[in-house]
Amino acid sequence: MKIWVDADACPGGVKEIIVRAARRLRVHAVFVANKAIGLPESACLSTVRLARDPEAVDEYIAEQAEEGDLAVTQDIPLAAALIPKGVVAMTPRGELFTEANMGERLSIRNFMQDIREAGTVTPGPRPFSQRDRQRFADAFDRELTRLMRRRGP
Repeated sequence: MKIWVDADACPGGVKEIIVRAARRLRVHAVFVANKAIGLPESACLSTVRLARDPEAVDEYIAEQAEEGDLAVTQDIPLAAALIPKGVVAMTPRGELFTEANMGERLSIRNFMQDIREAGTVTPGPRPFSQRDRQRFADAFDRELTRLMRRRGP
């Protein structure tokens, strides 16, 4: 089991939670980004730095992640590629992507992209709050525990 992190836009508080959990539980966490990511020294942590191509990170995670892994990403198309592989995908705000909600999430994302391409200015995401951090920590712990139990000793 691995934790895959789409690290380009991952909030610092979420990164800290993932680092602590990976070290405590001895689960390998891979931070994939288009830029350098600073992490503490640990055999449980690694980074992959890819070309500036905006899709490179998503493609790498989609290719490397396996059933039973956990991915943290805000990218809806990446989550859509991971779910059929049996990878648990969640946002840095603790929202789970599922087969049940993926169609709606993709539809809304595509609609908003069409609006932006037509020239409409849309609001960005709301600021990341302490409440978001706590929601992520709770959901991350719950899903990580569930995956580790399923994996067995």
